[in-house]
Amino acid sequence: MKLVLTVLVVLCSVNFYGQNRLKDIIKLPWPIEVPVDSIATNNITKSLEKITTHNIIDECWDHTTYNPYKDVDIQFPIQITFEDSTYCSPIGKHKVVTSRYGWRRGRAHQGIDIDLVTGDSVYAMFDGVVRMSRYTKGHGRTVVLRHYNNLETVYAHLSEYGVKENDTVKKGDFLGKGGVSGNARGSHLHLVVNYKGVSINPEYFFKFNNENKIRAKELWVTRRWTQPMFHNSRKQSIIKPLLTKDEALASLIKQRSIYIVKPGDTLSRISKNNNVSIAAICKVNAIRKTTVIKVGQKLFIEK
Repeated sequence: MKLVLTVLVVLCSVNFYGQNRLKDIIKLPWPIEVPVDSIATNNITKSLEKITTHNIIDECWDHTTYNPYKDVDIQFPIQITFEDSTYCSPIGKHKVVTSRYGWRRGRAHQGIDIDLVTGDSVYAMFDGVVRMSRYTKGHGRTVVLRHYNNLETVYAHLSEYGVKENDTVKKGDFLGKGGVSGNARGSHLHLVVNYKGVSINPEYFFKFNNENKIRAKELWVTRRWTQPMFHNSRKQSIIKPLLTKDEALASLIKQRSIYIVKPGDTLSRISKNNNVSIAAICKVNAIRKTTVIKVGQKLFIEK
């Protein structure tokens, strides 16, 4: 009888104090293991996933507006964190970037173009929730996927949808098929990375080679990486990731150099040789694209 009572007291102690506390109270000749209820654990996991999902759809969750953040004030520098060191390639073959984030044909190109054949599968780069899956002006059939670090990835010019709005997707899930819908010149995937409506140069975050590497698990973004006018769509910008807030703040002090115009120079040639857009040269020198530059003239180059 005493043994039965002792066992009951021990079991109650396990429930009340927990296994570690019990070891401090009484030493038993055999180990005590508290069984884990797998059903309860699964329910807790699902509940946590729901909480996380609610967190990212609480702000500006809009299925019809491409940029629902127009009234949100963005403070720079922006801190972006990643759980993984790699992303899933948005296409299932070698990635060829045909046009980069930057100034193109007198307009801002706010993403990168990746070559594909109409009908090629397109995949989610990270876990997230589908905010938009519909036709948009210019982009054609578009999927906008919001991620748990507040980034959104945009997959444009699709030929078919593979997901619907409010779907929760995992990294590598099928989103649709590539194509030429919208204002597309030839079949390609137009990939955009946005933070609360502000486009960020995708190559600042990701290496678009076969390794699918993220440049760092924590990156700080300054305005330079959110303004296409400071980048050339025909040439990859020099990427120097900012890993801390201090580095980001220090980088805000712009470096300005003086370029002396040489025989045969044009704004286009100067832009290409100095890895800075024509628009940026014009802005810092208060000139227009049509301005005639002269040999010996001094131009400011700001990076």
